[in-house]
Order: sequence, then C-alpha cells, then structure tokens
Amino acid sequence: MGEQARWTRARLGRCGPPLDLLTASFRRHVYAPHAHDEYTIGVCVGGHEIIDYRGGHLSTGPGTIVVLEPGEMHTGGPGNPTDGYAYRALYAEPALLADGTLGGLPHFREPLLDDPALARALRTAHTELSACPDPLQAESVLPWLLTALAHRHSTARPAPDRVPGAHAIARTVRDRLAGELTDPPSLALLATDLGLSRYQLLRAFRTTMGIPPYAWLAQHRVTRARALLETGLRPAEVAPLVGFADQAHLTRWFRRVLGVTPAAYRNSVQDRP
Repeated sequence: MGEQARWTRARLGRCGPPLDLLTASFRRHVYAPHAHDEYTIGVCVGGHEIIDYRGGHLSTGPGTIVVLEPGEMHTGGPGNPTDGYAYRALYAEPALLADGTLGGLPHFREPLLDDPALARALRTAHTELSACPDPLQAESVLPWLLTALAHRHSTARPAPDRVPGAHAIARTVRDRLAGELTDPPSLALLATDLGLSRYQLLRAFRTTMGIPPYAWLAQHRVTRARALLETGLRPAEVAPLVGFADQAHLTRWFRRVLGVTPAAYRNSVQDRP
C-alpha cells in the first residue's frame, strides 16, 4: 500500500453539478485538521484509519462506512505503523441527501456505520464512475444511494415512497432517453418538467422498470449497437453512434447484457451464410 490519491470529477447529469470522487491509499499520510462544505461519505477498503472527529477518535476497518457532516473539523491517519489505510470517498452537496427526506438536512449521530450491502453498493458505484464518469449513470445511482444512506442511518424522516402515476412517469422518461440516445437529458431536468423531485422520478422509474434509468438506457444502447454490428460496422464505429463513451464502455455493457464482446458478436453474425 503506497502513498497515492486520485481524484475524479463526475457530473450529475448533462451540465449538472459536479461531484468529486477520491480513491486513496496511504501508509503514513496524516491529514491536517480540516472541514468540507459537503458531506464526506467514505468506505474503508483496506487497513485501518484513525479519524479525530467531534472530540473523539473513530477507528475504521474494511467495509466500514464513514459519514462526516459539512463543516465538521476532522483529521485522518494510519491506525498503526504497518498497515496503512485505503478508502473510497465521495463529496456530496447537502441537497443530495435531503432530496428524499423531510425536516431539513440529515444528521448522522453515529459517523461510523455498519451496513455491508450499502457499503458494497457505494464502492461499486465509486469504482465504475471513477473509471467512466458518465453523467447519467452518476445521476441515476448516486442520489439514490445517498438517499438510502439518509433513510437508514440519519435522523431525517423519509419522504413518502409512493409516487402517483409512476407507470406514466416511467414511460415518459424512457421515451425521452430513447429519443436522445447520444446526449440524454438530465434526470433533474426531466423531474422539473414533470413537477417532481429527482428522488420521486428515480423512485417511479425503478418501481416500474426494476432498474435505474441509466441501466435501462445502457441496455437500449446495446440493442441498437447489436443492429449496427450486424450491418458490418466495427465496435469502435458503433460506440459513439449509440452514446457510449468509447469501445471499452460499449464492451463492458455488451458483455453484461449479451455475455460476449461486440467484436465476437459481429464476427459470429458476419460468418453466417
């Protein structure tokens, strides 16, 4: 485990606000006392870190979620001289955690959280978005996970889950995404057009479709890519035509949906008599 830190900036939807992601691994580094304007949500992925926070010491271990509230002074450093510590963190504007709650900004009495399923989901989202910070994916996944964090572990009251007209809302969003395949609108914009919050839109879509908007759009893009590959176009040509960032992005989703790479699929259909 060396001394390294890598920042990635994702955007929550096309032209949306930024959200920073940090991938860090340290053996000796100790942070000076500081605070952030955002909520800091971290998941420890290796070693142990000691964080001075609210007059006490927090000791993290692999799988631990840490939530540090805006404006709260804190430090961070290795828990022992040998192991070092590694974590993934994201820095979320307060409004993102308040979108699906009532009664003001969520307050976390306990900064250390034991929630393995949520920790895995946060880590997966962080890894995928650090590799390919797609705006619609960030907007489909992160606000949903942050609302789940606030619902499960903060003092805020959850907003009502039921969204009237969910099926019609989901169909409208689906059709807009399909119609603007290569440059999809932000969910925040769609929500405003429908008179909803982004959380309500996400809730309606996931309840109806069973998956978040980005996953639906990615699968629709794969279907469109499949038809283009059958005409003889190469994967590198197809990727931008259906809205994927590059061939690697197309390949990841093609394998998820169809179990083979785009190149293998193209070769198999081209070889038919």
